[in-house]
Amino acid sequence: MNAVPSLRHCVVAIVLVISSLSILAQGLIRSGPMVGHVDMRSAKIFLQTWDEADVRITYRDNVSGKGLSTPTRRTRSETANCITFELDSVEPGRTYQYNIIINGDAIDVGVPTTFSTRQVWKWRGNNLPPLTIAVGSCHYVNQAGYERHDSNGVERGYGSDLEIFESIVANKPDAMIWLGDNTYLREPDWNSRAGILKRYSHTRAIPETKALFASTANYATWDDHDFGPNDADRSWWGKHNTLEAFSLFWPNPSYGVMDKPGVTTTFELVDVQVFMLDDRYYRSANDRKDGDRTILGEHQIQWLIDALSASTATFKVIVVGSQFLTDNLRKECFSRMPEERKRIIDLITLNKISGVLFVTGDIHAAELSKLDRPGTYPLYELTSSSLTAGSNKSIADQPNTYRVPGTEFSAHNFGLINVSGPRGARILTMRIMDKDGKEVWKREIAEQALR
Repeated sequence: MNAVPSLRHCVVAIVLVISSLSILAQGLIRSGPMVGHVDMRSAKIFLQTWDEADVRITYRDNVSGKGLSTPTRRTRSETANCITFELDSVEPGRTYQYNIIINGDAIDVGVPTTFSTRQVWKWRGNNLPPLTIAVGSCHYVNQAGYERHDSNGVERGYGSDLEIFESIVANKPDAMIWLGDNTYLREPDWNSRAGILKRYSHTRAIPETKALFASTANYATWDDHDFGPNDADRSWWGKHNTLEAFSLFWPNPSYGVMDKPGVTTTFELVDVQVFMLDDRYYRSANDRKDGDRTILGEHQIQWLIDALSASTATFKVIVVGSQFLTDNLRKECFSRMPEERKRIIDLITLNKISGVLFVTGDIHAAELSKLDRPGTYPLYELTSSSLTAGSNKSIADQPNTYRVPGTEFSAHNFGLINVSGPRGARILTMRIMDKDGKEVWKREIAEQALR
């Protein structure tokens, strides 16, 4: 009898060993990878491991094929084993394939891991690149034992329809902007740093978002539920903990403006500049009757008007968690602080700032609002909500003087903003899509209509 194993048996054994190592390696990742801010010469990638581990990222582009690598860094338990790498050897207008290396092993994450750097487009003729931005808010992930009880004491999960993220990926957006309530802190969570980090970790780890995170640039602002308790304001003592958690889990371009903490930031996508505002960190109590009644705070208002005035973008998209235009006072909208809302509108008008569009979330329904302004262009507000949290079934019966008829939609949804056309004749198209990726409604705005 031949005691020497056959070649076939050896190959099978090697394959089984490699497969086992791959499965073990996959188990090291708790969440991610997630592509964050991507520009022409840099890209941020987030990752979370289960335990402390040595991590690096290798990457190569579709032009040169040159292999590159980040330095090896170690994840730490004190920051929930979260880590963000900045890949700083990239070139504009290229697509990169990247790989995660943990403790020396290459990880097969099960979905494509790519990102595309922004193209050089200024002073390059009139053929500007097209652009697709996905937007959405209110992402609730169920967890048994921590859900609401009905009148019979039965636990009922508030989140559903997680397949919506497959529909977003199918549209191949250049970026996904999360409009707030991206994580829902619960009663056991918000009063401790440990609870906040556990909730963020649980929400981030679901498999349904893996493909979207791994190959699309993701940006986020917050609203009350990822900031703290329901309707929380600047008085909430735990805001430093949630700001830390938010910055660990969302690799935005920057955090805070004018030497003040917060989630405020800005970035450019071709000829669209996005201004992401913080509607919580400096917000006074909704029921305060005197004194410093504000949502944004003075420093943030000044920064916003300065940044809008300095911007040369065709479209200037202001992103904020709370609705800006609506006069539905039953919600936490800017109309709760009418002086501040009017002041911002007046400053936009006084400074002759063109191309402004608001994008908001919060209300668990979608709608388009339009405010006509005498002597200048109208202001539009696209509201997209919710992704997976419970829906606002009564939106059609709730007042909003500025709602464009026929745009209210109460089921789970996401928004798409497409920008196309040559320089000087750009068209911005807004769509609301249902969970299956079917178009609910569409509206187009020419750049000349916002001047």
